[in-house]
Amino acid sequence: MEHEEQTSCWQETPVNGKHYEWQLSDGHQWRPIDHDHVIETHYCQPGAKGITINFIHTQVFIDFDELQTRTPGLRVQRLSLLPRGQAEDVGWYFRDDQLWREYGSRQTPGTPSSVSSGEVERRFALNPRGTFSFTVGSASYSLDFSAMAQTNCNTGLRRSVRRRPKFTSNPGSSNSTSASSSQLTEGGYTWEFMGDEGKWTKYDANMCALDSAAIERRYQLNPQGRLHFHTERHSYTLSFAGMRQVNDSLGTARAVRRSAGSSSTAPRWQFQDVGGIWRDYSKGRSISSQDLELQYQQNPSGTVNFATRNFRYELNFSAMSQKNLSTSTTRSVRRLTQ
Repeated sequence: MEHEEQTSCWQETPVNGKHYEWQLSDGHQWRPIDHDHVIETHYCQPGAKGITINFIHTQVFIDFDELQTRTPGLRVQRLSLLPRGQAEDVGWYFRDDQLWREYGSRQTPGTPSSVSSGEVERRFALNPRGTFSFTVGSASYSLDFSAMAQTNCNTGLRRSVRRRPKFTSNPGSSNSTSASSSQLTEGGYTWEFMGDEGKWTKYDANMCALDSAAIERRYQLNPQGRLHFHTERHSYTLSFAGMRQVNDSLGTARAVRRSAGSSSTAPRWQFQDVGGIWRDYSKGRSISSQDLELQYQQNPSGTVNFATRNFRYELNFSAMSQKNLSTSTTRSVRRLTQ
């Protein structure tokens, strides 16, 4: 796995107050990417696998884990514009059963905190190819920096790990103007949450005192932050990093999206049953399409585990398959967007 240190370098003078610069090279020269604050904003989100951008009339996908493109002959790098000796604020995250969580964060009341991001970063700086052992309660873990994976030494359970910078706004980004950045202005995006009927529902100021424009303003101030609001009956927390809304009293979560298009029916998740019949996932039988879509948005290349009355299953988003963990029976899965 390519790490940032292998594909980045130092530049002494910050540009427009930025502490970073994204560049692409076709093998001849490195070219700065216009309005790269859009890339940086996504890169700082631990759940983001990558981003597709327009570059010289071509669409380019940048893989954040590998810091590579999928376009043959095209390389990407992220320059650090910080003065030498000044450290970047970095977060370390591990993928639990549902979300990317930062090291040191308390998952539930009473759960002991693990080592902090700062401690992991210090160990990483000493040996970016080494390992780091630590304990949380009675469990011991080994973090392999080379593989970017964490292993529970007691159970052997292995989890993915990511290292991402913390988002810091800069004065240069807010004044940029182009067709690609115009969508970031107030009102350019529509904010929606997953409704009870599996349909994307716009935020309405009459319902929750917030509309898309108000949410967008808060998002622009801190794309990694959270927004608290209330309706007549409940209070909610909207996580921009996780793109989900949580009911503060009930703990129920709904997927959230930010798009330039209008509302549409949410994707449907189906598995291929006996006889080749495609059947919808439903909460009454196993897990709902809404729950699957929420997990998929968090990590499109990950897995999710769920159970029915008799069996436990693992759904692999990359392979688009479902496996019965007791019988090893595998079935095809599909995601319908129309």
